[in-house]
Amino acid sequence: MRIIAGDFKGRNLKVNPGMTTRPILDRVKQMLFDRIEADLPGARVLDVFCGTGTLGLEAMSRGAKSCVFIEQDHRAATLLRENTAHLGVEDRTLCWRTNAVKSSYRPKGVPEFVPFDIVFFDPPYPLAEKQFKPGEPLYKALEKLASDEVTAKEISLLIVRVPRRCEPEVPEPWIKTEFEIAVASMRILFYEKTDSVEE
Repeated sequence: MRIIAGDFKGRNLKVNPGMTTRPILDRVKQMLFDRIEADLPGARVLDVFCGTGTLGLEAMSRGAKSCVFIEQDHRAATLLRENTAHLGVEDRTLCWRTNAVKSSYRPKGVPEFVPFDIVFFDPPYPLAEKQFKPGEPLYKALEKLASDEVTAKEISLLIVRVPRRCEPEVPEPWIKTEFEIAVASMRILFYEKTDSVEE
């Protein structure tokens, strides 16, 4: 796995063997980042279920100001820290090993990293197939992400990867855009935050 564009173009990243973290294909990553290229310079990014950091680090290569990574798997989190060190971005990143669903999404000690402008949300497919509905953990996670304490009041972008046949329900104020990417067994959906939400 490698960075495909920007300051770190061509730099290799370590990934977890097997399908534990489902690394995204270069051609899919290219389509995704072509869509959000204009939103990246200076953006504060959150990468949830980040694996070894492929999406968040690509965003930083293309101009994002900072990134908070959330990953619970021990091996993936270790490789993530090695990747941030390899790229020399430790001072602009936070590798937060915690339960991605139960997280507050409000890290302590890095006030300059929040609120987030762009959120990558890439849950394991078995969770995505069952929990994107009211009252379920992923739905509640998106409710927390909608808080103005977590995501910016204006121009917040939520990017969700799900199985091809999954039709997630998401809470307001997240509104699905018309643009999406569908390749093989997966879809990437784009949502914008339409109104501010108070906790």
